[in-house]
Amino acid sequence: MVKRIAAVTLALLGAWSCATVPTSEPAYFVEPLPPEVTTVLRLDDRIAAKDAWDALEAGRPEAAKRPLLKMDASNPVRESGLAYAELLSGDLAVAQARFRASLAAHPEMIPSRIGLAQVYEARRERAKAFNEYREVLKLRPDHRWAGPRFASLRDELVEGSMAAAREALASGDREAAKRGFLEALFYVPERTEAHVELARLYREDKDAAAALLHFRAAMEGRMEDEKVLREYADLLAEAGDLGQSLEILERLAAAKPKDEAVTKRVEELKSKLGVYEVPSQYAAIPETATVTREDLAALIGVRFGELLDAGGRRSEILVDIATSWAQRFIVQVASLEIMRVAENHTFQPRRIINRAELADAAVRLIGALQAGGAKFVPLVEARRIQIADVSEDNLYYPAIARAVAYQVMSLTPERSFEPDRTVSGAEAIRVLDIILGLAR
Repeated sequence: MVKRIAAVTLALLGAWSCATVPTSEPAYFVEPLPPEVTTVLRLDDRIAAKDAWDALEAGRPEAAKRPLLKMDASNPVRESGLAYAELLSGDLAVAQARFRASLAAHPEMIPSRIGLAQVYEARRERAKAFNEYREVLKLRPDHRWAGPRFASLRDELVEGSMAAAREALASGDREAAKRGFLEALFYVPERTEAHVELARLYREDKDAAAALLHFRAAMEGRMEDEKVLREYADLLAEAGDLGQSLEILERLAAAKPKDEAVTKRVEELKSKLGVYEVPSQYAAIPETATVTREDLAALIGVRFGELLDAGGRRSEILVDIATSWAQRFIVQVASLEIMRVAENHTFQPRRIINRAELADAAVRLIGALQAGGAKFVPLVEARRIQIADVSEDNLYYPAIARAVAYQVMSLTPERSFEPDRTVSGAEAIRVLDIILGLAR
């Protein structure tokens, strides 16, 4: 007996150090026991677990049951192993019940979750199987067996949802079509086609907010379809976001310089915005790694020009903006006190901003929009927000707390704000787009 224990102990050192699929293709995949499960077992339970798993991987479920049934009911290996034995025997109902019982007691038992996923696949309950594989990948993102199964199921499910949605749309069942496209996005959130179709459906329903949400998501996928871009630009204009509408139409105009309809629309929007020539510097902002004060002023001026209250402006003397490409936007944000002006009457247009300054401008912008009738409701009281890296005596603390309260800017998981970190063009645009959405 001593010799057997010694031999098995040596075998165990390597048996669970890696997870390999058996060379012979079984009816079902038996997930190897992870080391974090086996190493905490008593020696006799480790021996029994190895015997049971050897039998399962060899396709001998009855042989696997004998060592498993000798284990205490609280042993995490017992219920999982017995479930695999029922699975290999073809009793899907009992296998399902045992896998569920195993996971109820031990939620991170990956072998049980893999087994339950296979039960669902065998029952053709693909959505449930998809969910189980997704949970496995949350625990072990590099799982070599669950990863491909998850991807395969995801592709099947998303294509099935898209097909059902298109069929519903063709038959005139708009609500069923919406459900189908939304279901596709559950499986693949970046599925551009689903976002576009939903945007069109919501626009027809006069739900501009939902339509814009899906158009924006489609744009994140680098959408270049001319028809879709025109639809998006038109909807933005209808919603009052003339600046962003102009940006998109200018992209189209650059790609199709002979398109008279697009050129005419560009000139119309420029006229409404009071912008007869958008400087080339503005078009470069989305790709810049560090935003300057003149960049931020231009973004605010173009995106919010028509929404900002024209009343209550004060005259500002600015001595350092004569050569700035964003001069007219700087005058606007300074006169509305959206961006600070130094006591020496300098704006410092080319100074790079940080997150604290962006928060300050964002909160001041919200105040200006509120003066024009927009309603903003903080999701949490600013005084309740705890910020790890900004003290309450910091000049920007009130603005940072309010920006977080409105959820236009966020904290890290460690509750840090990183006030001194510079701001990219993409980050600045994202914050302003959130404010614009809330203002609608």
